[in-house]
Amino acid sequence: MAFGLGPRRHCFKGLIGGEDWAIELTATEFQDFCRLAAQLADTMAAMASDLMDAERLTCEAESETLWLEAEGYPDAFSLRVLLLTGRQAEGGWPAAVVPELLRAIPGLMLC
Repeated sequence: MAFGLGPRRHCFKGLIGGEDWAIELTATEFQDFCRLAAQLADTMAAMASDLMDAERLTCEAESETLWLEAEGYPDAFSLRVLLLTGRQAEGGWPAAVVPELLRAIPGLMLC
């Protein structure tokens, strides 16, 4: 999993990635990613009490720059991202790595 911030870089200040992919993001895209990922995690957690044990969820969040989807159980979900700007990129993380990704978000300067 790749995830990071390079504030001194000129155009692309953020990087997200998975096992075999990576996407450089502008500061705005990176901020949107951080905000929407945290929002989806909160939504998934809030839905836990409304679901039966084996019931799965799909939740989406979108900004002008990207779209995110959380799919799975409130405590174990995958995350998928689509870049909506001119570069048109897509990636995703399996449920096993999403908690680590979400824990990293608050420590980043631009988020």
